[in-house]
Amino acid sequence: MNKKTIVQSLLIAGSLVLSGTAFAVTPSASMLGNTCAGCHGTNGSSNGPATPSLAGISTEYFIDAMAAYKDGSRPSTIMTRIAKGYSDEEVKVMAPFFAEQKLKSIDQMADAKKATAGKKLHKKYCEKCHEDGGRSSEDDAGILASQMMPYLRNTMADFTSGGREMPKKMKKKVDSLKKSKGDKGMDQLIHYYGSQR
Repeated sequence: MNKKTIVQSLLIAGSLVLSGTAFAVTPSASMLGNTCAGCHGTNGSSNGPATPSLAGISTEYFIDAMAAYKDGSRPSTIMTRIAKGYSDEEVKVMAPFFAEQKLKSIDQMADAKKATAGKKLHKKYCEKCHEDGGRSSEDDAGILASQMMPYLRNTMADFTSGGREMPKKMKKKVDSLKKSKGDKGMDQLIHYYGSQR
């Protein structure tokens, strides 16, 4: 083997080693997404009462939520710590993975009468941002349909108590709903979202 061939062989071998290392540094979207399955369910469809589903979430909302958990502006007993374990690049890789997943909902004990009343309230107060009955959302609003009802109750309690800051447009609608229908109206909305499939 001549000197030129040896140098070429070493360059090719070095390139293969380095490219293998580069691939190992950035995990795939599904690998990163699967790290969330313990709490948020397989492919982002939660089975836990206090944990939201991530399947179908907009990429922008996911990225913004993770950034807010990281910097502490969105309080959480668990996610503020977990979010810090992911780099910004990894969060950007995970976001489209969850956006592309189809939510697999589970049956909840939603009251049909309350859900019917909640549907009317949704159209009046929530449809503009949480479109298609709460199944899809603007980039700055989460998905409500098929979320676990205890999760929705806890989240709304955080918002209404001031534990979590509401966006201005949401606050205006929530204040209007509370003034018009009180806690009963919020309960009806939660039953409506819990009844969605």
